[in-house]
Amino acid sequence: MTENIRVLTHNSIRIESGSDVIYVDPFQVKGTPRDASFILITHDHYDHFSPEDIAKVAGDDSVLVVPEKMERKAKEAAGKVGDIYTVKPGEDREIGNLHFETVPAYNLLKPFHPKSAGWVGYVLMIDGKRIYIAGDTDATKEAKSVKCDIILVPVGGTYTMDAKKAAELVNEIEPEVTIPTHYGNIVGKKEDGEHFSGLVKAPVRVDLKMEY
Repeated sequence: MTENIRVLTHNSIRIESGSDVIYVDPFQVKGTPRDASFILITHDHYDHFSPEDIAKVAGDDSVLVVPEKMERKAKEAAGKVGDIYTVKPGEDREIGNLHFETVPAYNLLKPFHPKSAGWVGYVLMIDGKRIYIAGDTDATKEAKSVKCDIILVPVGGTYTMDAKKAAELVNEIEPEVTIPTHYGNIVGKKEDGEHFSGLVKAPVRVDLKMEY
């Protein structure tokens, strides 16, 4: 079910769907694949919005999707992609042949990701599955209400949920599969994925996908 999903590093995610390739928050990308159909950005922090890495994955026709309040900053990538679209939290959108929903992504008590910033996670409808890429968030009421088959959830703590809180969220949502992200690089230890895995309850399956 997750063979088409790669977690390159941090929250840098690559998903294949038919002839389309979707990147989320490309960061520290190795090589210059330039194979992106869509590039989705969750928020404007440097480890999620990296024009340098967008240039590595984008082709002339790549579509860049950013939160609305990033519209001005997104112009830093304007010469590297085709069209740029903006989204707000809580939307149901179709851009080309990509269907997705946006979910608010924010901290409950920490100051790093305020709700007022309008940052997002994405629920992608791909091959009959709902894939929720949570972005930098805590276990908010909106996150808890998401219906999905697969969830990619941050576990590194500091700026997001830690492994314990992330596992509690996953156990409440009860997807078929969960994939931990956002650890072992800028924040979190490489062992956080295993720690998270041990806290997730059956029948949810944990896939550890972090490549580097």
